Amino acid sequence: MSRFDRILSLHRILAARRTPVSRRELEERLECSRATVKRLIEDLRDHLNAPIEYDRDRNGYYYAADRDRYELPGLWFNADELFALLTTMKLLADVQPGLLEPHIGPLRERVDRLLSDAPAGHRDVARRIRILQSAPRHVEFDAFGHIAGALLRRRRLRILYHSRSRDDTTERWVSPQRLVYYRDNWYLDAWCHLRRALRSFAADRIHVIEEGKAAQELADATLDHYYTSAYGIFAGEPRHEAVLRFSAAAARWIADEQWHPAQQLRVLNDGRVELRVPYADPRELAMDILRHGAEVEVLEPKSLRALVATRLRAAAALYKPGSE
Repeated sequence: MSRFDRILSLHRILAARRTPVSRRELEERLECSRATVKRLIEDLRDHLNAPIEYDRDRNGYYYAADRDRYELPGLWFNADELFALLTTMKLLADVQPGLLEPHIGPLRERVDRLLSDAPAGHRDVARRIRILQSAPRHVEFDAFGHIAGALLRRRRLRILYHSRSRDDTTERWVSPQRLVYYRDNWYLDAWCHLRRALRSFAADRIHVIEEGKAAQELADATLDHYYTSAYGIFAGEPRHEAVLRFSAAAARWIADEQWHPAQQLRVLNDGRVELRVPYADPRELAMDILRHGAEVEVLEPKSLRALVATRLRAAAALYKPGSE
């Protein structure tokens, strides 16, 4: 443990205790000698103005009455915390290469400097952590900046939005509520003033025209209910419950997965599992079912079972003899 880390640890020990801490306990917890503990106490008290006092009767050190108001000056992290911060920044930088780099880069440089005295492995995050993405769609940096800026400033946006499903473009005012990173892509949850309802917009399909007046505010409870009640990215009140039966082979994975916060899972006597999931729109759910192939059967509702069966038959038809 470096001297820097020991000073930070000493501060945290004293700040967390309501009773005096003996020098022997400090030696054990800080993994250092009696003389080193004495120097650390002097540094913390004399150079960092910590309110350390000594209780002779109980033979221990403690923070005085104003302890709750005292904080170490500047920004203090130990090596492991800096490593965790650097790891988080690596994850953010790889969310979509280049998108957040102008904002993350300067902070990463400062963390790298703070880590200069840390063990070598702590500075090796970029080579040791790999982020794999599946089919991310490119978002222009300027567009993302406009969206994120309006979201944080709580301003409305006038946008052109191209819908892939309808293949048309509409102009509308929206009040941004949340940015969502879902399945390797960005979405904007917003109140749409054209539709007078909550909507989700794929960020890569948004063209920002201008920023407007203050955004319409919605309660977190309203947003959570609308966007998380049903399955996947298709929000809204759940209207159906899918009942899926997975084979015993697939059950080893399915039993540990969360398809939805309100799901119900039952293990059958033969090792198969039955999964119940609420949903409003079947499109994303059907795609997730299809990727399990013959390892899953849709039991209910009939409409979802028919949709999956139709897509399976269409896929099988592509591989019939003579269809090449």
